[in-house]
Amino acid sequence: MLTLPKNVWILTACQSLFMSLSVFMVFVAGIIGSELAPTKSLSTLPVATIVVGTALSVIPVIRLMSIYGRKKVFLSACIYSIILIGLCIVSIAQEIFFLFSFASFCLGATVATMMQFRFAAIESVSQEQRASATAVVLLGGLVSAFLGTEIATFGKSILETEFIGSFLLLALLFIVAFILMTFFEPVVEFKEQMDRSKRPLMSIIQQGSFIVAVSAATTGYVVMSFIMTATPVSMHVMDGHSLHNTKLVLQSHVIAMFLPSLFTAYIVRFIGLTRMMLIGVLLMFFSVFIAFISHALANYWWSLALLGLGWNFLFIGGTNLLPQAYNENEKFKAQSINDFLVFGFQALAALSAGWFVFNFSWEVVLLSVLPLLILQLIVLLWWFSKKTN
Repeated sequence: MLTLPKNVWILTACQSLFMSLSVFMVFVAGIIGSELAPTKSLSTLPVATIVVGTALSVIPVIRLMSIYGRKKVFLSACIYSIILIGLCIVSIAQEIFFLFSFASFCLGATVATMMQFRFAAIESVSQEQRASATAVVLLGGLVSAFLGTEIATFGKSILETEFIGSFLLLALLFIVAFILMTFFEPVVEFKEQMDRSKRPLMSIIQQGSFIVAVSAATTGYVVMSFIMTATPVSMHVMDGHSLHNTKLVLQSHVIAMFLPSLFTAYIVRFIGLTRMMLIGVLLMFFSVFIAFISHALANYWWSLALLGLGWNFLFIGGTNLLPQAYNENEKFKAQSINDFLVFGFQALAALSAGWFVFNFSWEVVLLSVLPLLILQLIVLLWWFSKKTN
């Protein structure tokens, strides 16, 4: 792992900086939204819009890379993000909620760009080093768990208007990312996968492997996003837990999301993909139960940690199962519809989280995900019985 080329380490560092944006926005956007929104039920709109922006930007970002190459798009994304962070600052200073939500929506393209880092890392190494390169890049997610929340809390009160200092520090991260990315050296010319498959899309979608893969990844993201988006609002705004404790809960959640990725290959080898996804669903059931019985800090912490671990098992399991549903020359078509469904439904979850928690309660938020988890459990049990017969 230590002999990996410098590209991988550059991308790992940039992953931690780029992903700090996602952690930062989940942490503060709902809180800022609760202050600026015309109605409390719209407080999580900025969190939802960044997810919508991600879903809508995935294909255009890949297309731009096919024309201009990865490095130019990566560098442009840094400048683009700094400009939009400036727009966020203006919207907070002027107390314009929908401008803040629009800027958040546009930042979704930054997240979509970040999603290409792992593929750029794979292109930079030999076949034997691909697993190690992917694992190293994922370490950036662990760093972002601390970096995104720390700059939010540290910068909150350094200027007269709360959180403007936090956004200035966030912009600084992208300046550092730009400098680092100038040293990135693409080893291959990126070209968009050309789809020459004559098999219709419906034939791919109707396969059991595609259904299980997409439903697992979608369920993991929807349940995780729905509960995670509502957590800062429920903890800090409604229950009065300190911003520091809210930060610790979200940090632990993000660590639980990414740390298991370093061991996922071993888990799959011993128990298989389907069993791992089944455990992921059960972990999410436990997460809901623990959060439901009390609003105490410990309950929030354990619930969000188990939620992150459950997401990892479901999302990684679905991601690894998906290639079984398509041929090499069909991957762009299959992956595009997969990402659109996953992030599209995640956006709906993030958007509705604020409305649920303010108009009903934290308990209703938790109970609302149970039908989806039960349905996913049924799908996985059906798939498990089919594979073992």
